[in-house]
Amino acid sequence: MKRFQFTSLGLLILACLIACSNAASPSLPPENPPPSQAAPKPSATKESSSTKKPPAEVKTKKVLIGFTSSQTGKYKMESERQSNGIKLWIKEANKDGGISLDDGSNIVFEAKNYDDEGDKDRVQELYTRLISENQVDFLISPYSSELTEVAAAVANQSKKLLLTAGAADDATYKKGFKFIYQVYTPASRYLKGAIDLIADLNVEKIAFIYENDSFSVGVIEAAKKYAEVKQYEIVLSEGYDTGIVDFSSLINQIQQAEPDIILGGGHFEDGSRLVRQLREKKVAVNLIGLLIAPTDSSFADELGDAAFGVLGPSQWEPNTAFSAKDAEEFGVEWYGPTNEAFVKAYKAAYKGEEPSYHAAGGYMAGLILQYAIEQVGALNTQKVKATLDKTDLLSFYGRVNFDDSDEAHGLQTGHKMVYVQWQRDAKKKLIKQIIWPEAGKTAEIIYPLPLP
Repeated sequence: MKRFQFTSLGLLILACLIACSNAASPSLPPENPPPSQAAPKPSATKESSSTKKPPAEVKTKKVLIGFTSSQTGKYKMESERQSNGIKLWIKEANKDGGISLDDGSNIVFEAKNYDDEGDKDRVQELYTRLISENQVDFLISPYSSELTEVAAAVANQSKKLLLTAGAADDATYKKGFKFIYQVYTPASRYLKGAIDLIADLNVEKIAFIYENDSFSVGVIEAAKKYAEVKQYEIVLSEGYDTGIVDFSSLINQIQQAEPDIILGGGHFEDGSRLVRQLREKKVAVNLIGLLIAPTDSSFADELGDAAFGVLGPSQWEPNTAFSAKDAEEFGVEWYGPTNEAFVKAYKAAYKGEEPSYHAAGGYMAGLILQYAIEQVGALNTQKVKATLDKTDLLSFYGRVNFDDSDEAHGLQTGHKMVYVQWQRDAKKKLIKQIIWPEAGKTAEIIYPLPLP
């Protein structure tokens, strides 16, 4: 019995020793553990190609640009050029997917335009339709000051931003409008440079002959005041009706007044007709300077030799040479294509046609809007408007800056005119030469003109 008890006690002690021994020595994992016991792999630092998320699709928004053009009517030629410029800007802006906004989306521009037939009532109707029915995002003006004044009133009432190309009359920007921005140099400064450039030409007497429309009258009134300040004698100041065909009575008055130079005109058709009839009547005058007509590349095609020596104020010319270096000197930002790039793109788009300043103005209206949208990074009208108010930049077209006062909000203050004259090159071909300002001229002025 005692022997049994000892044996049981011994077994108990032995079991305790074995248990302690196992606790002191860690067990090794089996050499080939079953799958359920396999050691986990370290997590990868990059997702494998099979688990990568596809890139988020970029959302593209269409931005509708509304405008009218005179596909028929008295402004057909100038308006067509302006419309070409707008459409080229849209094409260029939409390259490579358009413009990126801050929210990660892209915008592309699309045109919505109608034929206004050069009629103010149609302009009112069509700009109302563009806003209410077509729901355009931004507007560009029709060509001409008289049509733009109507469009501006409609746009401002609806608080839609309107960039005005082809509308120089100062009066439009002094009506309290807050959503209208002018691309052109104002009419009050159109012929100021012409008065300056004749300072050394032995000119004493000036005749002003001009179309009776708001733009031309505004230009001439400002030029007459400046000429009087400079002590020139104004021997004749006569307006004529839009659409005039026969200038005989006016030409008789010019011959009786015997001016040294004639300044005036209006638009392409009347200006071209006036020059032709002056040449046919062999009017002896030392210089002719007219609005609009002489700046178009087709002026010489239309008139031939009669175009020789005629000069005109231009908003821009194909051989204008602004650059990023000029912007640096002015202390402003350079923006947009070079002059060479714009001319090349325009000629490629329109069968080799040389762009007029009307085309450049249309393009520039869009480019200014593009600049403001890019600065804001969104399509918010109020923020785009605030950016336009403080814009000061240099482009292929020249300097752009707007008056932000209550008295003349949106009036262009940065851009300046250049003056061109039709001369002959070495091969006797008629070409436009820049004769003023001094810094940009490509030739000296021809004065006096040869007697007819």
